[in-house]
Amino acid sequence: MTTPTRPEDAHPYLRAASAGVRHHTRSLTSSGANPPWPGDRPHLDVLHSHLAALLKLLDRLADNTRPPHPAAGRHLATAHTRLWQATSEVHAAFHLLPSTTVAEAEASTCHPERLPEGPSVLTICQRHLAAGHVVRRKTTPTDLRPHTTACVR
Repeated sequence: MTTPTRPEDAHPYLRAASAGVRHHTRSLTSSGANPPWPGDRPHLDVLHSHLAALLKLLDRLADNTRPPHPAAGRHLATAHTRLWQATSEVHAAFHLLPSTTVAEAEASTCHPERLPEGPSVLTICQRHLAAGHVVRRKTTPTDLRPHTTACVR
């Protein structure tokens, strides 16, 4: 006989990922001794990876929730679309940041013999294209446009 899972023990990997994000956020908080430093490409690459994984999770949750609970499924689908918009902005920001080292600049040139998946700078693009393919199968271009909430006068 299995014992029921306590709520605090449910989904330990998600809890660990959330704890890791919270810890990293605290470590980026500036203190008097250490001024804040701007984001760099490695940070945005890891953040993009995290967001892409969350996109897959939200997609599955929305698909599984929609039949028995249509309203909740629609909200999860809307959250999925908004998360895609955030993922897309992180991807754009990644490409706007300069390369931090000479080695990274050289790595961005194509040397397919080094890595089977291509240069590390292209990994974020491959991940983004794969996530975009899934998003575009389930949404319309109108859904993907950013929604403005500002009052126009």
